[in-house]
Amino acid sequence: MIKNSFLFAVLFLTSTALLAQQNITVEDIYTGTFRTQRLQSLESLHNGTEYIVLNYNRDRTQSIDKYSYATGEKTGTLVTSSDLKLPIRNYILSDDESQVMIISQSEQIFRRSSYDVVHVYNLATKELTAVSDQPVRSPGLSPDGKKVAYIFENNIYYKDLASGKVTQVTTDGKMNALINGVTDWVYEEEFAFVKAYQWSPDSQQIAFISFDESEVPEFSMDVYGSELYQKPYVFKYPKAGEKNAVVGLHVYNLLSQKRNEINLNRSEEFYIARINYAPNGTLTAQVLNRHQNVLDFYMVDRSGNARIGFTEKDDAYVDVTDDLTFLDDNSFLWTSEKSNWRHIYHYDANGKEQRQITNGNWDVTSYYGYDPASKRIFFQSTEDGSINRGIYSVKLNGKKKQKLSSKIGTNNASFSSNFTYFINTYSSATQPPSYTLHDAVKGAIVREIKNNDGLLDDLKGYQFSQKEFSTINVNGNDLNMWMMKPNNFDPSKKYPLLMFQYSGPGSQQVLNSWYGANDYWHSMLANDGYIIACIDGRGTGHKGADFKKVTQKELGKYEVEDQISAAQKLGAMDYIDADRIGIWGWSYGGFMSSNCILKGNDVFSTAIAVAPVTNWRFYDTIYTERYMTTPQENASGYDENSPINHVDKLKGKYLLIHGSADDNVHVQNTMLMVEALVQANNQFEWLIYPDKNHGIYGGNTRIHLFNKMTDFIHKNL
Repeated sequence: MIKNSFLFAVLFLTSTALLAQQNITVEDIYTGTFRTQRLQSLESLHNGTEYIVLNYNRDRTQSIDKYSYATGEKTGTLVTSSDLKLPIRNYILSDDESQVMIISQSEQIFRRSSYDVVHVYNLATKELTAVSDQPVRSPGLSPDGKKVAYIFENNIYYKDLASGKVTQVTTDGKMNALINGVTDWVYEEEFAFVKAYQWSPDSQQIAFISFDESEVPEFSMDVYGSELYQKPYVFKYPKAGEKNAVVGLHVYNLLSQKRNEINLNRSEEFYIARINYAPNGTLTAQVLNRHQNVLDFYMVDRSGNARIGFTEKDDAYVDVTDDLTFLDDNSFLWTSEKSNWRHIYHYDANGKEQRQITNGNWDVTSYYGYDPASKRIFFQSTEDGSINRGIYSVKLNGKKKQKLSSKIGTNNASFSSNFTYFINTYSSATQPPSYTLHDAVKGAIVREIKNNDGLLDDLKGYQFSQKEFSTINVNGNDLNMWMMKPNNFDPSKKYPLLMFQYSGPGSQQVLNSWYGANDYWHSMLANDGYIIACIDGRGTGHKGADFKKVTQKELGKYEVEDQISAAQKLGAMDYIDADRIGIWGWSYGGFMSSNCILKGNDVFSTAIAVAPVTNWRFYDTIYTERYMTTPQENASGYDENSPINHVDKLKGKYLLIHGSADDNVHVQNTMLMVEALVQANNQFEWLIYPDKNHGIYGGNTRIHLFNKMTDFIHKNL
């Protein structure tokens, strides 16, 4: 009798605990219930012992404040919005830290670009100078702090801060025809930069890239707004195989006021993916052929003579990064995956390779910089395994490598300017982000700055599923995988399976880091009775360049094969219902989920595609041709793996979602997919979000979107 009473009590308490926990809702996710505390973006001062932060204060003012690394205590204030009588939306500190460029208003253009209202504030004289009476683009102070350059109506200008004189550097800029000093749409999106000019170290030259896009085809999309008539938005967008902007490299001399175009001695089409000055005034340019499998590193002397310092080639493509640091002797550090893994290399001032500094079957995933005092290089890598990130330092000669992080998971570092300290942001699949200050010599913790332990306490009130990491052997490869199960998982039952992936070249979704919004949603679905799985197939990153580049010229072939094979293998498990397997993804992931339900129509019963590419012929030149070459050269690669050409295979339930104002993956992809499905007489569901871009957000949009997807999964999977 006593034993039975005890058993009843245990069962009662267990049931009560489960009832006390509520499942996560979409509203919880997108109204901030699980928001993590973050460290504000900071900038190290030259002394290496202090940093500055833009603070948004309770009285609705903003201030740029100084803090001590060692103590975290506030040590002063550079300027406040009250001092300026202007809001501070962003700022840029001058090289000598005597002036601050203040951005008080900003209007976004595309993903990285904006129109800004800019002033320069002198910290000594307290003088505030307007850069222009109009919003400008990509403002930049000269190294000597005496001038500020900017782009207005596709032309470059600079203002002398002492005299107020404005000089117009270029005059041929014209909207949708020719751009000077900032990138066009496709460069901004795919080469990930906007500011296409650089001041020389002595402030006497401005090097810049020009973009003649007069022959680039235009794309038009309607913006509906709230007016009686919609308005067309027209911009230059080169689709695969079409004409790109013709680029040129120029140098403007402030003393002679003359502009000189640099002769790169090239007859074929090319991209200028980066420009940088060395300390001695040598201008460098990273120039790619259109196929992006040959990168020439140009060096241009003060007279404008250009030569190729070195060339890097690859059978597939050469990635462009910002991993370039010039040393005082004008030699430089550079990263490359020419050994099949991304590693750090040292080149002399003439572009001759001196040594490979790091080595091993792992990737350098972030390059943080070089400390000339200790002659040490600081970097992040996958030495703890491809799903983890650790922080390391190594001598310039490649010796005495030292691990500076101590926890397994994802470690990201932000170093002080003199490499005395670094702030480590750590998270894992079980630990939300924590921020700690470390010394950069041995990695020892100086102090904890902030943690999110309170979030873990809050999550105890919810049915929260953890990720289980493993590998799955598919098509001869051990692929990284995570899985989520319901908290009350019963291995004797059968569960439907929902797979999530992105799968784009070099990407990674299986990472030992804290949860994002999608992960909370997956946890919600798990506790609604689903198994959730994510597999990084061939073509994804951090398992070697050969693994990543196997998809070359056939995007959507091997990646789809891996997802189908993985689904079949998972479907054979005792607790998974092989007749109820779904897949979803966004962007490249939507391209993949569409292909999977079509090519794998006997495996997948349900799919959701958000903002998908449905035909690579519709996407831009730089991204698409990097992996596929042109449609003219590789028609079969484009057509055999584009979902729009396989609509007749649809058997399962398919949901297609897009934003009408997606400047990246145009809604054209969905519209023509819809027409193809209709003509194939296949039933499906679709949803268009008016005036929403590739991210599909704003107001209640994300809540509506994820509730729609939740209902679709509950109904069909």
